[in-house]
Amino acid sequence: MSRWKLAFLAGLGYASMEPAAVIASLRDIGYDGIEWTTAHFSPDKPLSVLRELVDRTRDAGLEVSRIMAHEDLVSLDDQVRRERIQRTVRVIEAAGACGVATVGTMTGPAPWDDGAPVVGKEISEAAAWEQVLEAYDAFIQAAQAADVLITSEGVFGMVAHDFYSHYYLMDRTASLYHKVNLDPSHGVLYGNLDVGWVVRQWGDRIGHVHLKDAVGEPRVGKFLFPLLGEGEVDWRAFFQALEAIGYDGFCSVEFESFAYYRRVLRGDPEAAARLSYQQVQTLAANA
Repeated sequence: MSRWKLAFLAGLGYASMEPAAVIASLRDIGYDGIEWTTAHFSPDKPLSVLRELVDRTRDAGLEVSRIMAHEDLVSLDDQVRRERIQRTVRVIEAAGACGVATVGTMTGPAPWDDGAPVVGKEISEAAAWEQVLEAYDAFIQAAQAADVLITSEGVFGMVAHDFYSHYYLMDRTASLYHKVNLDPSHGVLYGNLDVGWVVRQWGDRIGHVHLKDAVGEPRVGKFLFPLLGEGEVDWRAFFQALEAIGYDGFCSVEFESFAYYRRVLRGDPEAAARLSYQQVQTLAANA
């Protein structure tokens, strides 16, 4: 995948491993970077520990593609909501202090969380968006101060969930410090099947890319994020469009084929990363 830099999101079993082991594993497979989550890059840790994490990654010849700091920004509990906003702000500040270029965010509410309010029932769409936009005002202010890029993602079931709803978020929070983390899987669930068109519409507003496939409908228990190439994402069109717009940033694999991970890979994150690496090489080569 010489045209783009390839990273792996350090979730799954990697989240509970020591950083040195994660770094060695992904380096040996051939990845160019690691997308760390707050499991490792936690704002509750001393800044010296976070700097060491970034330095170790780079010393191994890898880069930090971004920090995934996904927090649900919609809540009926105002204290909880404000704590989540502040936690993300602290991640942004820490990323800036460590020289990490990008922090990832989403909106909410999270449909997989039984405690999250249901839009249209427990909270109006207007109120949900008001909470999200308030949070992004804080994020952008922090990002500007820290010289860090926010890359937001549309996620199924949330107020920003596909191309069109995510476009509204980007329009309302227009800033040089806010770009898109483009994950085609969520939009595919809502019928955004022309992924090449979606890439071209975002153009230079894309700051980071997630590689994840999808099939089904956007309801909990009614869809899968299968292995790359098994779902509805047209990867040929996707990669061709990335090349056409001149995207040269990171593409990060987000492995969420959870049943396959448990039943076939026996919970081995390195096996998931190795399999994904091979899949991406093939799909990109055929683009």
